[in-house]
Amino acid sequence: MGLAGSLVTCRSWNQVPMPHHDTFIDRNLALDVVRVTEASALAASLLVGRGDEQAADEAAAKWMHRTLNSLAIEGAIVIGEQGSELLQAGQRVGGGGPKLDIALDPLEGTTITAKGGENALSVVAMAQNGSFFSAPDIYMDKIAIGPNLPTTLLDLDAGPRENLKRLAEAKGVPVVELLVCILDRPRHTELIHQVREAGARIMLISDGDISGIIAASQPQSGVDVYMGIGGAPEGVLAAAALRCVGGQMQARLHLRNDEDKARAARHGIHDLHRKYGLEDLVGGDVMFAATGVTNGALVRGVRRFKGGAFTHSVVMRSRTGTVRWIESHHDFRRKSFGMQGEG
Repeated sequence: MGLAGSLVTCRSWNQVPMPHHDTFIDRNLALDVVRVTEASALAASLLVGRGDEQAADEAAAKWMHRTLNSLAIEGAIVIGEQGSELLQAGQRVGGGGPKLDIALDPLEGTTITAKGGENALSVVAMAQNGSFFSAPDIYMDKIAIGPNLPTTLLDLDAGPRENLKRLAEAKGVPVVELLVCILDRPRHTELIHQVREAGARIMLISDGDISGIIAASQPQSGVDVYMGIGGAPEGVLAAAALRCVGGQMQARLHLRNDEDKARAARHGIHDLHRKYGLEDLVGGDVMFAATGVTNGALVRGVRRFKGGAFTHSVVMRSRTGTVRWIESHHDFRRKSFGMQGEG
């Protein structure tokens, strides 16, 4: 899939000055990364509200794999799709070029997509070899906030009430003004109770903790902090985005049984109680891209019309602090996706 037949509009801001020379990841790779998430988002968008999670996930994975293989990189997938024939960890992608590790989720929010809900995304992060924490496919307890706050402000061991008190003091607001994003799951019943007892507001989301964590870094989202237990691989992807915008995150593996412990051991993890900071989860020069499948706090969803579609994406880079929002117009007379054909 090429960018021929697309009109691209970019808006960007920088947290730090742009350096004179890019020493590792070529800045032109930004559009290549977006091509990957655009392709998978467009494919998945044809199945929004159709009630078939597996079909939507498979369509997104197929087109993400296809587009990754068109890039001039030598990519190794380190965070991938568990059980996928195309995108599982350990697979190689790309047509040759710089060696990069890849973390991905072709469709974050399969249930959201199947039901036509909000915040479904296609996500990819790329970095130098060895930059990503090798996360087993188990749960992870996470707490995340945005930039411009004191370092090591929050601590998983402090508990919700103390963390909300600290965050409110750092922001100069009462706790009642804080908005906490939490996945709507039975496992969070006690967490929700404690947050309400502390006096904070709550935004429950049905799925998609990557978008929930990123929302905590975006002022326009209204979210002050993300709390709760979600997937460990998704935690690494969210950490990649936070590394780019300067947010904070602390995480710890949530082990439910001996099988979870065995999975952690297979990934070389022996300290099962360790708390991981942002730099532990993602290091080096990382580039992150996400394209909306459905509308959400971070990006808008795919908007289809006769003969084409609009996509809305965000691309971030940790070394420069640049964040770009990209709106692309895709002309299906020149290229196609999924059910549209194999162009």
